[in-house]
Amino acid sequence: MSEIVVSHGYGASDDSVWFPYLTDRLGAAGHRVTVPRLPQTTAPRPEPWRKTYAEAVRAAGPAGSTVLVGHSIGAVNVLRFLEQHDPESDGVFAGVLLVAASAHEVGYDELAEFFEGGFDWARIRRAARGFRVLQALDDPVNQPDPTAHVRLFVQGLGATAVVTPTGGHFGATPDDHVEVPEAVRLVTELLAG
Repeated sequence: MSEIVVSHGYGASDDSVWFPYLTDRLGAAGHRVTVPRLPQTTAPRPEPWRKTYAEAVRAAGPAGSTVLVGHSIGAVNVLRFLEQHDPESDGVFAGVLLVAASAHEVGYDELAEFFEGGFDWARIRRAARGFRVLQALDDPVNQPDPTAHVRLFVQGLGATAVVTPTGGHFGATPDDHVEVPEAVRLVTELLAG
């Protein structure tokens, strides 16, 4: 059994957006999905979010059979966690999926702290065997050019990107339950990889 640990986004929780769909589909394939509830979801702070996510990842099991998934600012949380991860002592993760992720600050003052200092791409890249990015061209958050974020992830992480013409932010509000089969496919690909 493989483990998938999801970092939700702003204002979300374990039963938001496409997480129930991901849990059902991957659970039916014999995998376990964990979506820890991060603290103060409508006033997130980087360190408490990273720490809570790190605890859930450690509890999940060995890194080599674990895929990390992040949605929106939750994807940035995954990147911040990976900057602190020591692959030599704690193992290399099977993979990372970043959905509707921002590679730099996009105009939300309450989230700006997550982006301070940029990212240590080389350190993050060493922490996982593979990286995938899922982005929609009509994402209202990562405007004016969602593909600019994708390019930074491809360059910085060697990520494989899937860009869809539609899909928005893959769940505009926490109670916007959507099916994202592409996320299931990409996690499955990382687990096989």
